[in-house]
Amino acid sequence: MEKYNIEPYEEPKERLDYKKEDAYLRAKKRVEALVGFYWHLAVYIVVNLAIILLIGFNSSTFWHFGTFATAFFWGIGLFFHFLGVFGPGFMFGPNWEKRKIDEYMEKERKYWE
Repeated sequence: MEKYNIEPYEEPKERLDYKKEDAYLRAKKRVEALVGFYWHLAVYIVVNLAIILLIGFNSSTFWHFGTFATAFFWGIGLFFHFLGVFGPGFMFGPNWEKRKIDEYMEKERKYWE
């Protein structure tokens, strides 16, 4: 004859499904971004290699800026695509500083032993 049934809070099943679906959609979007970057990189390599070879075979002067201009400027765009996909923290991520500190401390420890 209990008036209020007080049980520990449990998340509804629908909410758990929503979290899983949301995580899946985020992961899928990330994978699509990675695939897009790798395709961009592959096309960059193939097209620029073809352009450089064509210019090399059909020009008397190979070593000038015009030969590599497309690769250079497209490379800038590819670099920004890389940053957009992998993030600016790719090289200097959150663990980078800690790893470097540990590395220098280990060097100091070995020096003083």
